[in-house]
Amino acid sequence: MNKETIIIIGAGQAGATVAIQLRQDGFTGRIILVGDEPHLPYERPPLSKERLLTPDTTNCQIFSADFYAEKQIEVRNNEKVTGINTQTRQILLANGEKLDYFKLVITTGASVKHISMLDELGEKVHTLRTIDDADMLRLSLSPEKRIAIIGGGVIGLELASTAIDLGCQVNLVDTGNRVMRRSIPPILSQFLFEQHQKNGVQFHMNTGLRTASRNQDNSFTLTLENGTCLQADAIVYGIGVEPNVNLAIQAGIRVNNGIVINSHGQTSDPDIYAAGDVTACWQGQTQTFTRTETWENAQNQAITVAKAILAQNPPEFSAPWFWTDQCGLNIQLCGQMNADQWICRGDMNAPEGFILFGFSQDILVGAITVNQGREMRNLKKMIALQHPFCKATLENKETNLRQLSNSVTV
Repeated sequence: MNKETIIIIGAGQAGATVAIQLRQDGFTGRIILVGDEPHLPYERPPLSKERLLTPDTTNCQIFSADFYAEKQIEVRNNEKVTGINTQTRQILLANGEKLDYFKLVITTGASVKHISMLDELGEKVHTLRTIDDADMLRLSLSPEKRIAIIGGGVIGLELASTAIDLGCQVNLVDTGNRVMRRSIPPILSQFLFEQHQKNGVQFHMNTGLRTASRNQDNSFTLTLENGTCLQADAIVYGIGVEPNVNLAIQAGIRVNNGIVINSHGQTSDPDIYAAGDVTACWQGQTQTFTRTETWENAQNQAITVAKAILAQNPPEFSAPWFWTDQCGLNIQLCGQMNADQWICRGDMNAPEGFILFGFSQDILVGAITVNQGREMRNLKKMIALQHPFCKATLENKETNLRQLSNSVTV
């Protein structure tokens, strides 16, 4: 490939992965990675866990400054892109500088949805999206502090687990009837609910926030829609995110619940690609443009984009996978979480963990491991086979899943 310039807007996991993959696959031209944060690209999963528990020893950076310099990748931190001119193939920076591109990649991610009622209360009201957010939140998580968490998704539950580990008292509020209801099946939702209760989390489900105020001693009073009053020393909320699509919209790029991309990560402009949380792909099963907000999706899309730009074949990826760590448990999830039926292998209360198998029309379409992550490789392979495995065989703890996955021919 010739020495043209590829610009990547968004210096997070997806952006950094695109840049590195381009170099690994032989691109010798100029690569510019532009980010509006003051930090080098970093991973977000540790922000709700390790970064809060052990901030002094947790490094979230993906690569060091020396690594980018060695690979001749120009990382421009604290630079805000204000526009994209598709006619001149230029991006405009807030400082007035214009940069020419041969190909452009948008990896701008997403931003938290805000609750203005809480934001207006000022300090000690937190959201968690950036490394700076995590470092500010850590200052509020002292032993015996009363923490109110609004939102029972994966971030809310991970924060609840972390806050309990740090000795805090936790109240969690969610408008739904079960935790993580958008991303996991009811059987796992109930299990996690019970585990958090055992840890000391007080849940307030099926209710929202009616009012919130700051008290004279700088604590907070929260009144819920069901009439419950909660006292808190700090508040943290996570009610979802919104894709950062403004640049794409201004440039006339197609947007529908995110920047619309094809299977190669290409947008409606053939010279512009996108990857990560900002993107939306067509899902035939739901007949909608869907965003997938996982570490793995950002990684896989970034690799796909780099190879598409270089006219190389993308690798084949296994069924979608993500993980969460809560209450001392490692939970890994693969495939479809909306399966018609779930069966369990093992005792859900046993310390060694268990496996859940999800079936739709007798075909294995999803799997969940709890402290059984060593089996995930086999489970991914079994799901990819789209095979009607015998449920009784899978429930049997003596069944060797590796041998079973290798025994099926398609």
